[in-house]
Amino acid sequence: MQDHSYADPENLFQTFWMGGFECSDQLNSSGNRVDLLDITGHLDLMREDYARIRSLGIQTVREGIRWSVVEFLPYQYNFDTVAEMMHAADDLDIQQIWDICHFGYPADLSPMHPHFTPRFVAVCEAFVIFYTNRYPGKPLFVTPINEVSFISWLGGEVAGTSPYSLRNGWEVKYALMRAYIAAARAMKQISTLVRIVTTEPLANVVAGINPTQTEIARAAIENEYQFQSVDMLCGRICPELDGSEDLVDILGFNYYYNNQWVAGDYTYLGWNDAVPDPRWRRLADLLEPVYDRYNKPILLSETSHPKEDRPIWIEMIANECAELISRGVPLLGVCLYPIIDRPDWDNLDIWHHAGIWDTDFTSKHSRILHEPSKQALLAAQQIVAASREIRQAQ
Repeated sequence: MQDHSYADPENLFQTFWMGGFECSDQLNSSGNRVDLLDITGHLDLMREDYARIRSLGIQTVREGIRWSVVEFLPYQYNFDTVAEMMHAADDLDIQQIWDICHFGYPADLSPMHPHFTPRFVAVCEAFVIFYTNRYPGKPLFVTPINEVSFISWLGGEVAGTSPYSLRNGWEVKYALMRAYIAAARAMKQISTLVRIVTTEPLANVVAGINPTQTEIARAAIENEYQFQSVDMLCGRICPELDGSEDLVDILGFNYYYNNQWVAGDYTYLGWNDAVPDPRWRRLADLLEPVYDRYNKPILLSETSHPKEDRPIWIEMIANECAELISRGVPLLGVCLYPIIDRPDWDNLDIWHHAGIWDTDFTSKHSRILHEPSKQALLAAQQIVAASREIRQAQ
């Protein structure tokens, strides 16, 4: 274990523990538009939702503007709903991290369309101007495109969303990152207070039992795929896209129970088995080398677990965060995503039960506190706070 030269990062976020509201507005596998900000009731209950999370000590959130809604016609924008969300946050002292594109494009666009990059750059510029006019002198934390690695796989490899391609994931990823880089550069040119927050999946891809050298090499190659998007953003690969290290401010990583699997057959490694799989790697051991690779502050930008194992997962996450902090890695926070329950994109009758609050299925306006998760969160806050105090005292 390496002890990094730790410098406690400036207090960029109001709280270490954050809440994420599901804001996908993509076309699902059936070609139907799903707007989860609406379906989950958050648009109607944003003030109540903010009050709920404040009661548990959370004052920083991830939200999305919903590109498909904001750009109602090409190059024409309506930020009225975004303004309402900002106003609610102001009233309740909530800090917002904004996604421009969280799995959703306007109906006339796909990543492969020739107009995709200029349209995306334009909406990002319009949003920065809208924000800076409203909050002059205030930093804007923004994710241009959420989980490029995942959405390029979903839309480019398995035809689960636009552009509904098969075995075309690299081309979709390249197109998304071309737009991402151009938009990040344009936003930073408008305002020096723009802070780009990446949100890429964190994975551990391993070979099977008793693997051949070929299978080991295949797993290593597939494991490296997860870094392609950030490497492009940093200009480490595909230099023609004009990426550079200064475009990245915070490295966010999304980590779930199924983020470790076997190359080829996608069998998940159990995270809480009585006898641990020797190929399983603890979260701190996954995040530390990522910090070493990029030397940027780290954010666990999404994490959750469905159903009854939620409290155990939250406890594990807290212990891993405490371990990472003890190693001197600048971990800025953890976002519980979703903080409010969400349905499945492809079957809206199935809800994941992965939040601190559930729904009772009778109304999108229902909020049922999952008491074991609440207690686990309160305990987790104490675990991480103690670790940060110890580290800062060293």
